[in-house]
Amino acid sequence: MYVYDKHDQTFVEARSQEFRDQVKRRLAGELSEDEFKPMRLMNGLYLQLHAYMLRVAIPYGTLSSDQMRKLAYLAEKYDRGYGHFTTRQNIQYNWPKLVDVPDMLDELAKVQMHAIQTSGNCIRNVTSDPFAGVAGDEWIDPRPTAELLRQWSSLHPEFAYLPRKFKFAVTGAAEDRAALKFHDIGLKVKPGADSEPLFEIWVGGGQGRTPRIAVLFEDKVELVDLLPKLDSMLRVYNLHGRRDNKYKARIKILIAEYGLENYRSDVEEDLALQSLEPFAPAVAEYHRIAKDFERTDVPPRSVSSPKQEPQSPGLTAWIKQNVTSHKIAGYGVVSISLKPKGGIPGDATAEQMYALADLAERFSLSELRITHRQNIVLPYVPASDLAELYEELVVHGLAEDNVGLLSDIIACPGLDYCALATARSIPVAQTLSTRLRERESREDLSGLTLNISGCINACGHHHAASIGILGLNRAETENYQITLGGSSNDNASVGEILGPGFSQEEIPAAVDRILDFYQASKQPDENFNQVYQRLGKSAFKEAVYVAA
Repeated sequence: MYVYDKHDQTFVEARSQEFRDQVKRRLAGELSEDEFKPMRLMNGLYLQLHAYMLRVAIPYGTLSSDQMRKLAYLAEKYDRGYGHFTTRQNIQYNWPKLVDVPDMLDELAKVQMHAIQTSGNCIRNVTSDPFAGVAGDEWIDPRPTAELLRQWSSLHPEFAYLPRKFKFAVTGAAEDRAALKFHDIGLKVKPGADSEPLFEIWVGGGQGRTPRIAVLFEDKVELVDLLPKLDSMLRVYNLHGRRDNKYKARIKILIAEYGLENYRSDVEEDLALQSLEPFAPAVAEYHRIAKDFERTDVPPRSVSSPKQEPQSPGLTAWIKQNVTSHKIAGYGVVSISLKPKGGIPGDATAEQMYALADLAERFSLSELRITHRQNIVLPYVPASDLAELYEELVVHGLAEDNVGLLSDIIACPGLDYCALATARSIPVAQTLSTRLRERESREDLSGLTLNISGCINACGHHHAASIGILGLNRAETENYQITLGGSSNDNASVGEILGPGFSQEEIPAAVDRILDFYQASKQPDENFNQVYQRLGKSAFKEAVYVAA
């Protein structure tokens, strides 16, 4: 893992102290809420429906046992005993008191964490593949690139007030596990000459009210050229991005309206005028960072199969669904579901976070990952320890064997917490989770995804799911629109609106009708999106609405 140097630590501590003074002035009435708002947003503090919400950055989704333990402590001491892991690999606390937030930030700084730029119109937390460094299909570890971007973008003087928030994702494997093409800029890293990284740059992806799939800006960009090119890409966006309409302020709109070729031409023109001197240390810094991610403490493990006691059905199902092959023989990559039957997607109690920290120490070299699907990963589990780990997870209510199944639902907090939401997400997710787990016990629902957003901002990634659900307000009544055929993998696609929305009570039956029609129509080895593309929206619409 990356370890802060003196500069990193000083920066985070100074920012925490600065915010403490800003909070003191707000509490004393020296700052109005409007004056305080831009200050708190740049420190990850929102004002939601019922209380402040603090969003803590987990850069590229990687954290240590000590850091997870600190997150548990914050939930226990300053919140209501739980935290919510998000689709940007962050964690949110929904009930902190404003007076306590500076203390929370001080506690985070002790373990090399912060909440800087987790909100506001700036470059947000850089996300990445949660299997980075351990996936069998990986070309090159994307985390050194993600850390380089974090350092470049933190308090960048030109990009603190962009037209809108800006999101990066970085991958380095054949399978996209980071929804790269739904980001403002996505980087795909591959090895070049002498194993130096080469980059594909994708631009203009995003969700919200106008979802777009990113387009290829340039391939085979060398490391020495990466930051200057990204800097110019942001400068051109900062110059031309819409500031008169926040719904048209994202770079995806600029690319669509201005045109990729015009945008590319302006970037090259800007790049030609830039001094490259400030970027000179980037290559050496990348290699310094990369050394921190080279694990030399992974002990060799036997790959032979010693005689074992018969596995329980629960363990067998859990290994099949939640354990992925590792690039190092004798190890497995364990995904821990935060989607229990009837539970709230992404929520973990303080007790569970303490347990995860302990289990990572015992079984995974003290390292954990957060996924954009709101689950936890232990990346270094010896195959011989899987049974023992499973039994520990059972004790803590963390052994749900549904990673990659339809009940592995993404959901935003919705109208239960968020001031922007137009409908609730959590109750819909809980009802569907219970129903789908029962259905999964008798039929194969692997390879499908179901995501729920509580408003058009699409924090629940509903556009990018096989079955997406969007909660809207229709005549002061919650109404849920269904989209079908979305995907966030390398063949990314935006789901199509199926038809008129449903009430909260009608949604479970509507999802059942979709699944019934899919099961009756699919051919061998055909997945949901292939069936949808073959039969088309009209066939699914008839099955869902006529049957209703």
